[in-house]
Amino acid sequence: MPKPIRKAILPVAGLGTRFLPATKAVPKEMLPVVDRPVVQHVVDEALAAGIEHIVFVTGRNKAVIEDHFDRQFELERTLQERGKQKLLEELGDDTPKPGTTSFTRQQLPLGLGHAVWCARDIIADEPFALLLPDMLHFDNGSQGCLSSMVEAYEETGGNVVSVYEVPDDQTNQYGIVGVEDRPGKARPITQMVEKPARGTAPSNLAISGRYILQPSIFDLLEKQDPGAGGEIQLTDAMLRLNERERFFAVTFEGSVYDCGSKIGFLMANVAYALSRPDIEPEFRTELRKLFSLGAVEAD
Repeated sequence: MPKPIRKAILPVAGLGTRFLPATKAVPKEMLPVVDRPVVQHVVDEALAAGIEHIVFVTGRNKAVIEDHFDRQFELERTLQERGKQKLLEELGDDTPKPGTTSFTRQQLPLGLGHAVWCARDIIADEPFALLLPDMLHFDNGSQGCLSSMVEAYEETGGNVVSVYEVPDDQTNQYGIVGVEDRPGKARPITQMVEKPARGTAPSNLAISGRYILQPSIFDLLEKQDPGAGGEIQLTDAMLRLNERERFFAVTFEGSVYDCGSKIGFLMANVAYALSRPDIEPEFRTELRKLFSLGAVEAD
């Protein structure tokens, strides 16, 4: 029986330059998808999968993320005085219990691998989940992405990577894995290639930004030479780890939205809004108006 997955790392130190000027003072992770920050959606996914402790790897000007996951007594008092009990309860449900979050700094922008390594002392010798907060995994009513991975990990152990299908002509834009052609929820990974040249990808299965990794990755990251862009690349360390430990791919059946891109962020807002019973009817009506008035042209 493999060790349970109790901790998760969320690297939130990025600058968010693709969303300037909106992210000049507001972290990209705090941009709202409907009425919840992007990072809150990711935390929700982690908690639903049974994660007990979340480690945020932050950077300068990210204190608002820590504040978001803390109590705000003035706000709570005001809601109490105004009789807004439902809102007060919702805030309480979203606030982590004492001792279940940690915040550590990535003091230099040295890449995803370095951000993961910065959490090594908090994770210690436990396997852990890694969730990239830019990537929202919308489950369309099916099992959540990390929940599905944890379920698979309990059977396979080792390291687990979430993948999803992308168009064959776009595989050069993603980290791609090759897998053994066999049935089952978790398939052994045979290859991992970062942005393969056109026509050379081993499959159309792209890494979706969700990982379950063994703590042995930290030793590799500590000695990892800088890769592309002069950064410590997580993929490089995973390739080395794959030489001695097994990796499995679990295909996510829902939709993946890259909220680090403008189109992905906008589409995430549409998808999540249409999934909300409280606003879906009115929102759908307003969308139809946009199409009928010609403000948006339908193909």
